[in-house]
Amino acid sequence: MTEILVVYYSRTGATAELARHVCRGVEIAGAAAKLRTVPPVSAESEHPVQPVPQSGPPYATHEDLRRTDGLILGSPTRFGNMAAPLKYFLDGTSALWLSGALAGKPAGVFTSTQTLHGGQETTLLTMMLPLLHHGMYMVGVPYTEAALSTTRAGGTPYGASHVSGAGGSRELTAEEQAIAQLLGRRVAELASRLRAG
Repeated sequence: MTEILVVYYSRTGATAELARHVCRGVEIAGAAAKLRTVPPVSAESEHPVQPVPQSGPPYATHEDLRRTDGLILGSPTRFGNMAAPLKYFLDGTSALWLSGALAGKPAGVFTSTQTLHGGQETTLLTMMLPLLHHGMYMVGVPYTEAALSTTRAGGTPYGASHVSGAGGSRELTAEEQAIAQLLGRRVAELASRLRAG
Protein backbone atom coordinates (compact mmCIF):
# COMPACT_ATOMS: atom_id res chain seq x y z
CA MET A 1 0.00 0.00 0.00
CA THR A 2 1.18 3.51 -0.80
CA GLU A 3 2.28 5.36 2.35
CA ILE A 4 2.44 9.13 2.69
CA LEU A 5 4.46 10.73 5.46
CA VAL A 6 2.88 13.86 6.96
CA VAL A 7 5.44 15.76 9.07
CA TYR A 8 4.51 18.93 10.93
CA TYR A 9 5.44 21.24 13.76
CA SER A 10 2.73 22.90 15.85
CA ARG A 11 2.74 24.97 19.04
CA THR A 12 -0.92 25.91 19.53
CA GLY A 13 -2.54 22.97 17.73
CA ALA A 14 -3.70 24.80 14.59
CA THR A 15 -1.10 23.22 12.30
CA ALA A 16 -1.69 19.83 13.95
CA GLU A 17 -5.41 20.06 13.12
CA LEU A 18 -4.58 20.93 9.52
CA ALA A 19 -2.26 17.89 9.44
CA ARG A 20 -5.12 15.62 10.51
CA HIS A 21 -7.24 16.83 7.58
CA VAL A 22 -4.32 16.29 5.19
CA CYS A 23 -4.11 12.71 6.52
CA ARG A 24 -7.84 12.27 5.97
CA GLY A 25 -7.33 13.22 2.31
CA VAL A 26 -4.49 10.71 1.99
CA GLU A 27 -6.78 7.98 3.33
CA ILE A 28 -9.66 9.02 1.04
CA ALA A 29 -7.26 8.31 -1.85
CA GLY A 30 -6.78 4.76 -0.53
CA ALA A 31 -3.26 5.29 0.81
CA ALA A 32 -1.90 5.06 4.35
CA ALA A 33 -1.05 8.29 6.19
CA LYS A 34 1.88 8.22 8.61
CA LEU A 35 1.62 11.24 10.93
CA ARG A 36 4.82 12.52 12.56
CA THR A 37 6.01 15.68 14.29
CA VAL A 38 9.41 17.22 15.01
CA PRO A 39 10.88 18.23 18.38
CA PRO A 40 11.19 21.88 19.42
CA VAL A 41 14.60 23.51 19.29
CA SER A 42 15.99 26.45 21.23
CA ALA A 43 19.02 28.72 21.25
CA GLU A 44 20.25 26.96 24.42
CA SER A 45 20.39 23.49 22.92
CA GLU A 46 20.64 22.03 19.45
CA HIS A 47 19.26 18.71 20.62
CA PRO A 48 15.76 17.95 21.90
CA VAL A 49 15.49 17.41 25.64
CA GLN A 50 13.15 14.46 25.20
CA PRO A 51 13.67 11.84 22.46
CA VAL A 52 9.92 11.08 22.39
CA PRO A 53 7.05 13.57 22.78
CA GLN A 54 4.83 13.40 25.87
CA SER A 55 1.73 13.07 23.66
CA GLY A 56 0.69 13.08 20.03
CA PRO A 57 2.47 11.42 17.12
CA PRO A 58 6.08 10.23 17.36
CA TYR A 59 8.97 12.32 16.08
CA ALA A 60 9.87 11.90 12.41
CA THR A 61 13.10 10.14 11.53
CA HIS A 62 15.26 10.18 8.44
CA GLU A 63 14.33 6.53 7.97
CA ASP A 64 10.65 7.61 7.75
CA LEU A 65 11.66 9.91 4.89
CA ARG A 66 13.67 7.19 3.14
CA ARG A 67 10.78 4.71 3.23
CA THR A 68 7.86 6.97 2.33
CA ASP A 69 6.21 7.11 -1.10
CA GLY A 70 5.36 10.81 -0.66
CA LEU A 71 5.84 13.64 1.82
CA ILE A 72 3.63 16.47 3.06
CA LEU A 73 5.20 19.08 5.36
CA GLY A 74 3.40 21.51 7.65
CA SER A 75 4.57 24.42 9.76
CA PRO A 76 3.21 27.58 11.33
CA THR A 77 4.55 30.76 9.82
CA ARG A 78 7.51 32.46 11.47
CA PHE A 79 8.18 35.82 9.82
CA GLY A 80 7.09 34.47 6.43
CA ASN A 81 9.15 31.30 6.77
CA MET A 82 8.82 27.82 8.28
CA ALA A 83 9.37 27.40 12.01
CA ALA A 84 12.91 26.60 13.19
CA PRO A 85 12.15 23.01 14.35
CA LEU A 86 11.03 21.93 10.87
CA LYS A 87 13.96 23.76 9.23
CA TYR A 88 16.35 22.09 11.69
CA PHE A 89 14.91 18.67 10.80
CA LEU A 90 15.28 19.33 7.06
CA ASP A 91 18.80 20.72 7.49
CA GLY A 92 19.85 17.29 8.77
CA THR A 93 18.81 15.44 5.59
CA SER A 94 22.01 15.87 3.56
CA ALA A 95 22.71 12.11 3.57
CA LEU A 96 19.30 11.56 1.99
CA TRP A 97 20.09 14.27 -0.57
CA LEU A 98 23.43 12.64 -1.42
CA SER A 99 21.78 9.25 -1.93
CA GLY A 100 18.81 10.66 -3.87
CA ALA A 101 16.41 8.93 -1.46
CA LEU A 102 13.61 11.47 -1.99
CA ALA A 103 14.17 12.14 -5.70
CA GLY A 104 11.12 11.43 -7.83
CA LYS A 105 8.66 11.33 -4.93
CA PRO A 106 5.70 13.75 -4.69
CA ALA A 107 5.48 16.35 -1.95
CA GLY A 108 3.11 19.05 -0.71
CA VAL A 109 3.14 21.73 1.99
CA PHE A 110 0.72 23.40 4.42
CA THR A 111 0.84 26.20 6.98
CA SER A 112 -1.15 28.20 9.50
CA THR A 113 -1.00 31.85 10.56
CA GLN A 114 -2.78 34.02 13.10
CA THR A 115 -3.75 36.63 10.51
CA LEU A 116 -5.01 36.50 6.94
CA HIS A 117 -1.93 38.24 5.53
CA GLY A 118 0.57 36.65 7.90
CA GLY A 119 2.96 35.23 5.30
CA GLN A 120 1.21 32.02 4.28
CA GLU A 121 2.34 31.98 0.67
CA THR A 122 5.97 32.86 1.39
CA THR A 123 6.08 30.16 4.06
CA LEU A 124 4.69 27.59 1.63
CA LEU A 125 7.19 28.61 -1.06
CA THR A 126 10.18 28.51 1.29
CA MET A 127 9.09 25.08 2.55
CA MET A 128 9.20 23.88 -1.07
CA LEU A 129 12.84 24.88 -1.63
CA PRO A 130 14.54 22.03 0.28
CA LEU A 131 12.10 19.56 -1.27
CA LEU A 132 12.98 20.77 -4.76
CA HIS A 133 16.68 20.36 -3.90
CA HIS A 134 15.86 16.77 -2.96
CA GLY A 135 14.35 16.27 -6.44
CA MET A 136 10.77 15.87 -5.27
CA TYR A 137 7.70 16.61 -7.43
CA MET A 138 5.76 19.49 -5.89
CA VAL A 139 1.98 19.12 -5.74
CA GLY A 140 -0.27 22.14 -5.28
CA VAL A 141 -3.99 22.81 -5.16
CA PRO A 142 -5.63 23.61 -8.53
CA TYR A 143 -8.39 26.16 -8.97
CA THR A 144 -10.68 23.32 -10.03
CA GLU A 145 -11.14 23.01 -6.23
CA ALA A 146 -14.12 25.33 -5.67
CA ALA A 147 -13.06 26.06 -2.08
CA LEU A 148 -10.08 28.08 -3.39
CA SER A 149 -12.50 30.58 -4.91
CA THR A 150 -14.91 30.75 -1.98
CA THR A 151 -12.59 30.72 1.04
CA ARG A 152 -12.54 33.80 3.27
CA ALA A 153 -9.79 32.30 5.41
CA GLY A 154 -6.92 29.96 4.41
CA GLY A 155 -6.16 28.10 1.22
CA THR A 156 -3.75 28.82 -1.64
CA PRO A 157 -2.70 27.14 -4.89
CA TYR A 158 0.73 26.55 -3.27
CA GLY A 159 -0.71 24.40 -0.52
CA ALA A 160 -3.29 24.16 2.25
CA SER A 161 -3.41 26.84 4.93
CA HIS A 162 -5.41 28.01 7.93
CA VAL A 163 -6.00 31.38 9.56
CA SER A 164 -6.14 30.53 13.25
CA GLY A 165 -6.78 33.91 14.87
CA ALA A 166 -5.05 35.09 18.03
CA GLY A 167 -3.83 32.17 20.12
CA GLY A 168 -4.90 29.60 17.51
CA SER A 169 -8.47 29.74 18.79
CA ARG A 170 -10.43 29.57 15.52
CA GLU A 171 -11.39 26.17 14.13
CA LEU A 172 -10.78 25.23 10.51
CA THR A 173 -13.47 26.44 8.13
CA ALA A 174 -15.18 23.99 5.77
CA GLU A 175 -13.10 25.42 2.90
CA GLU A 176 -9.83 25.03 4.80
CA GLN A 177 -10.72 21.41 5.59
CA ALA A 178 -11.62 20.68 1.95
CA ILE A 179 -8.37 22.20 0.64
CA ALA A 180 -6.25 20.30 3.18
CA GLN A 181 -7.97 17.03 2.30
CA LEU A 182 -7.55 17.70 -1.42
CA LEU A 183 -3.82 18.30 -0.94
CA GLY A 184 -3.46 14.97 0.88
CA ARG A 185 -5.52 13.20 -1.77
CA ARG A 186 -3.53 14.65 -4.68
CA VAL A 187 -0.13 13.74 -3.19
CA ALA A 188 -1.38 10.21 -2.42
CA GLU A 189 -2.85 9.72 -5.90
CA LEU A 190 0.36 10.81 -7.61
CA ALA A 191 2.45 8.64 -5.29
CA SER A 192 0.25 5.63 -6.10
CA ARG A 193 0.58 6.24 -9.85
CA LEU A 194 4.35 6.61 -9.59
CA ARG A 195 4.62 3.49 -7.46
CA ALA A 196 2.56 1.49 -9.97
CA GLY A 197 5.03 2.53 -12.69
